[in-house]
Amino acid sequence: MLPLNAQNLSSLPEELPVPRYDRSQLRTGIVHFGVGGFHRAHEAMYVDRLMNDGEALDWAICGVGVMPADRRMQEVMDAQDGLYTLIVKAPDGTMEASVIGSIREYLFAPDDPEPVIEKMADEHTRIVSLTVTEGGYNFNAVTGEFVADNPDVQHDLQPGVAPRTTFGLITEALARRRDRGLAPFTVMSCDNIQGNGHAARRSFVAFATLRDPELGKYVEQTVEFPNSMVDRITPVTTDEDREEVRKRFGVDDRWPVVCEPFTQWALEDAFNLGRPPFEHAGVQVVADVEPYELMKLRLLNASHQALCYFGYLAGYRLVHEVAQDPLFADFLLAYMDREATPTLEPVPGIDLDEYKHQLIERFSNAQVKDTVARLCAESSDRIPKWLLPVIRHNLETGGEILRSTAVVASWARYAEGVDEQGRPIEVVDQLRDVLMAAAKRQRDDPLAFIRNRDVFGDRGARRIHSGRLRLCVQLTPLWQPLWRRWVHTPDGGHSCRRRDGRGSGVERDRARTRQGAGIRSRAARRVDGRDRSPRERRSCARRIREMTNLILIFPRYPVVTMGP
Repeated sequence: MLPLNAQNLSSLPEELPVPRYDRSQLRTGIVHFGVGGFHRAHEAMYVDRLMNDGEALDWAICGVGVMPADRRMQEVMDAQDGLYTLIVKAPDGTMEASVIGSIREYLFAPDDPEPVIEKMADEHTRIVSLTVTEGGYNFNAVTGEFVADNPDVQHDLQPGVAPRTTFGLITEALARRRDRGLAPFTVMSCDNIQGNGHAARRSFVAFATLRDPELGKYVEQTVEFPNSMVDRITPVTTDEDREEVRKRFGVDDRWPVVCEPFTQWALEDAFNLGRPPFEHAGVQVVADVEPYELMKLRLLNASHQALCYFGYLAGYRLVHEVAQDPLFADFLLAYMDREATPTLEPVPGIDLDEYKHQLIERFSNAQVKDTVARLCAESSDRIPKWLLPVIRHNLETGGEILRSTAVVASWARYAEGVDEQGRPIEVVDQLRDVLMAAAKRQRDDPLAFIRNRDVFGDRGARRIHSGRLRLCVQLTPLWQPLWRRWVHTPDGGHSCRRRDGRGSGVERDRARTRQGAGIRSRAARRVDGRDRSPRERRSCARRIREMTNLILIFPRYPVVTMGP
């Protein structure tokens, strides 16, 4: 078994392509914060593609870890000389793998922040890029204001301390470049935030201003923060992925990356000191990114939220299993067609109808094995940025919010921390304790969950300024009847017979599902065979079908008649 490293590159099997360029001749031009699966499947892949064509050899990447959990990545990157295997899995079962070599070095800031700062202060560094997640920009989800009282931020604002945060490290490097007469580098966000460049600018200018008002002006007036839209489904690497690389190629890669074939990057052409010729690698370099980013955030990212909570409560654990169920596919398409698309402007070069159906196909890719739990994580960062803007836009314009608010209701139900079989749910969220406490009160106080102003703002519990609707009124009738319609049985389960004694019509739904184009019904598929009996899976499937059908017929009822 060959360990993956620079020394063994020439000994790897022919079926595993390796970099065609001399990595010893590379020069670092990009410093990247947040080297995870997505960065390695996306930006690093695009740079590697250019390098294989003989371009961008002075734009190699230096990865930086800031969080304690990044130490493991440091250990792997050091052991493998920055190399890793990228595995692209297509829905038909075919697989393409290659070794990516564009990451030249990796630094772990908690050990010693000085080399990180000096690497950015070096004149050869011209771009500092970020994938620090939606929460990494430290702004309030409702007000958009920088959270200055964050303890780590307060630490980094003290004179002479070793910085802990991305803000402290990058701002110190910019200050040194200013003092040395060097032009500032470009800060390029690659996170899933609307106007991610604008968000980065607000946060870094705010931090720099708190540190030194003159430095704040310098950052605001001289540093470029291009907006971008990034897209590639990249699940968490598993031990099975590592074993697959060992078996297929005889290579021991401690942290390969698995992704789908689809990839997209729309990038605003706004850089201080130049950039790699990304357009030669397939990047859409454009003057205005907003149409692309809104398309992606409100169709792809918000649809991930639309499927994950309902899907988890239904017993699904893999994303493709949810998307392959025609009931869920219909629900997602209805959300995209009737609620998300009306909030979008035309997107140059994109057929939105084709894009939406392509999303269902991408979600249905069984080879990727993306987990529902991954999509359910950190919802308090995601829902306000991806889904609530759709609700607010439609409230202001008189559009539909039925399915969007149902998704919020499903999140509230998920946050109770117990699924429909009484099994615990591991809620992963920085606001976990607050959200779970509110969710557990909502059976007696249906508005408890959306009173959280840090997530929903005043609009979650007060009349919308348009005078037509209240978000809370729309949410209340959605989630209360959904769970009341099932009769609790002595063993803690639920009966699928309604209180009025009539059947739920699920047999018709099951027959319809079986007839879907080659897609097996939920009752015929095994999600988690170790702890679910066929009877449990059938019961869970019936309940989610009744719940979703109830959502879809809600427009027939005058649930909201407020205002003029």
